[in-house]
Amino acid sequence: MGKAVRLDRFLADSGAGTRTEVKKLIQKGMVQVNGEKAKKPELKIDPETDVVEFGGERIGARAEFVYYLLHKPAGYVSATEDTREKTVLDLVPKDGRRNLFPVGRLDKDTEGLLLITDDGQLAHRLLSPKKHVDKTYFAVTEGKVVPEDIEKIRLGVDIGDEEPTLPGKLEILRTWKEDADRKNVEGESGAVIANSNAAGHKADTEGCIWRSEILLTIHEGRFHQVKRMMEAVGKKVIYLKRISMGALTLPDDLPKGKARELTPDELAALKCENS
Repeated sequence: MGKAVRLDRFLADSGAGTRTEVKKLIQKGMVQVNGEKAKKPELKIDPETDVVEFGGERIGARAEFVYYLLHKPAGYVSATEDTREKTVLDLVPKDGRRNLFPVGRLDKDTEGLLLITDDGQLAHRLLSPKKHVDKTYFAVTEGKVVPEDIEKIRLGVDIGDEEPTLPGKLEILRTWKEDADRKNVEGESGAVIANSNAAGHKADTEGCIWRSEILLTIHEGRFHQVKRMMEAVGKKVIYLKRISMGALTLPDDLPKGKARELTPDELAALKCENS
């Protein structure tokens, strides 16, 4: 036996409407409990054993927390509200009774995986420096990333803070040269990159600019950390996308700007990793 609760409160907590709205539904005979029309909003029910139906559908207890995996596009700020900018909460289902927030932040021009939830304890564990949760980014740089940069990142670099960064893992996917006069470039990632000259880098003697595609895994969440780490080794990040965070990986079939709830397996893996 579970704890008995008022029918109107159960319906409101399950998302059927406000307390006032669900009281009206009950009074109109639109709610059934165990196959019979409920007559009073104050009727006590057991959510674990009683069957509550509205509009022909069974109403379940509201989940304690919700977890959305968002494929963040550029142009949105990682905030709960902003008077001037669009926020990532504009991209997830609306639920006025939940205090949703992004777990960590991605810069306005950064794309990729972002977890949106109302589970403060899980968010704290994911963001705690003591947990060293891996965060992997795909990036395109101006300037040729070389093996020596891998070693520097592995040891940690000075990005102007009181302490150097924790060791990171850098992987070079490919490097190439391109004509500095080209207006835009579309790399293997499908990202359209701005003109090189506009970014402030000079071409070599052949009139070309080096670019690299990399993967960078870090364990912290400092301000502009990926960009500052690559600047510390003489490279400029011109495209950035987070592809994983802990046990979560950005799905290939999740379109940019779309969100979906975590699957039970994803949620279990995330909680197990950070327990």
